[in-house]
Amino acid sequence: DMDSFDADTNGNGNGNGKEESLPPPPPVVPSDVVPLKAEEVIAAPLEPVKKKNTRHPIARRGLGSKGNKIPLLTNHFNVNIGNNDGFFFQYSVSFAYEDGRPVEGKGVGRKIMDRVQETYASDLNGKEFAYDGEKSLFTIGSLPQNKLEFEIVLEDVTSNRNTGNRSPDANGDNESDKKRVRRPYHAKTFKVEISFATKVPMYAIASALRGQETENFQEAVRVLDIILRQHAAKQGCLLVRQNFFHNDPKNFADVGGGVLGCRGFHSSFRATQSGLSLNIDVSTTMIIQPGPVVDFLISNQNVRDPFSLDWTKAKRTLKNLRVKTHPSNQEFKICGLSDVPCKELTFTLKKRDGDGTEEMTVLDYFTNVRKIDLRYSADLPCINVGRPKRPTYFPIELCELVSLQRYTKALSTLQRASLVEKSRQKPQERMRILSDALKTSNYGAEPLLQSCGVSISTSFTQVEGRVLPAPRLKFGNGEEFSPRNGRWNFNNKPTKIEKWAVANFSARCDVRGLIRDVIRIGGMKGIMIDQPFDVFEENPQFRRAPPMVRVEKMFEDIQSKLPGAPQFLL
Repeated sequence: DMDSFDADTNGNGNGNGKEESLPPPPPVVPSDVVPLKAEEVIAAPLEPVKKKNTRHPIARRGLGSKGNKIPLLTNHFNVNIGNNDGFFFQYSVSFAYEDGRPVEGKGVGRKIMDRVQETYASDLNGKEFAYDGEKSLFTIGSLPQNKLEFEIVLEDVTSNRNTGNRSPDANGDNESDKKRVRRPYHAKTFKVEISFATKVPMYAIASALRGQETENFQEAVRVLDIILRQHAAKQGCLLVRQNFFHNDPKNFADVGGGVLGCRGFHSSFRATQSGLSLNIDVSTTMIIQPGPVVDFLISNQNVRDPFSLDWTKAKRTLKNLRVKTHPSNQEFKICGLSDVPCKELTFTLKKRDGDGTEEMTVLDYFTNVRKIDLRYSADLPCINVGRPKRPTYFPIELCELVSLQRYTKALSTLQRASLVEKSRQKPQERMRILSDALKTSNYGAEPLLQSCGVSISTSFTQVEGRVLPAPRLKFGNGEEFSPRNGRWNFNNKPTKIEKWAVANFSARCDVRGLIRDVIRIGGMKGIMIDQPFDVFEENPQFRRAPPMVRVEKMFEDIQSKLPGAPQFLL
């Protein structure tokens, strides 16, 4: 029993005391066998390093010579760069609220970075930077550290100028007005993190203009364009990529429907055969008509008075637009409209003595408490500038749309025609506008461009142009014909059309009358047209078939009956 137990515990038994069968022993290796040595594994050759494709300017086979040479002025202004030894340092920028939530709103980035530059100028060693409005900024030379963290506070305080509702005391102050100014005070704390990303050599621009290979040319020029954008933003322009629009009523053109065409200009740096240049051109974008909200809605919906407005449509149109309210002169974003008129919209107002609350309509509050005369708001909805769950209402006649708000919907046919008509400019007028745009921009005063050593010429670049001869056309019997006054006039140029036919794809029209008109008008132009071979009517069973099938069936019918190829098919 002990033996069988030992066998089980050593794994050599099957638990029944019987020994398991073992595999046979390996064969005996003869003594005269010489072991073979394994061949060394030959390392696979490394793949050759792929050479980067070199980029070179496309070589021209030569210069054209046809035509009369004339001097031309282009909308390019020569640019010289004096500093080719430095670097543009790129940094990544991130914003967060005090509780760590990322900032997602558009437009606040520039305000935050302006405050950073104002508050922490010494921490930045007094360096100016170009911020792209999103997540990157650029400096000329490096910042003191590769990673910087700042905390700033942005205030949103109403204007404290005298709005006409104040009752100045002997010192010109009114304590209740001061309280009213402080009440809507909002302050938000933001955390800003700036981290080094890369650097771009300035000499990349000069190298590319000399025809040398460079990988950083586009990035370097992009930095210069970002400087232009920031410069325009500081001037209060509306930015649409590299297009800048000033808030000047002289640049506005009414195209109907509460929409204005705002004339501005495009400005960007370009590489040309003569070197780097600043390209400036006219540009137009659509904006909302600034001013009273009611005036915009009346124009937008083409009605006579505010009481005829479709408020469901108005709510969609106004959402997210910015308004300035009177008399506080504050700016808000529209969240929506009230469901009931101003005279029926109520809210809970705390009594001045602090003893309880009272229900009051928005109309009563502004007319009786704020002493503001409202002419037509009583029967109209109020504008909500708060949040859906915590609304803040203003009578509609106290709200004005802020200028330079883009209109992004498609224009109607009439609006498009009006825009084309009002956008026409003669060459001299266009040159004057571009010269004024360069002068108004005042790029020479931009500190970052000064640090780059960028100087921009104030005169249009002159190039040599050629007026090419107009192409000659052959028609009719092979006669060559040259244009006069910029057009080809085929009147009274005799030719003849003998073989032609008409294909009618189930159109409900007087085909015979159409044929008579074609023959008659052709004769007036000197084209002798015979009667058509036939009028091919579409088979009714293919009327609802796909277009390709209908055309193929029609051609099969025509080819089976025509004696030869026609000169044309109508």
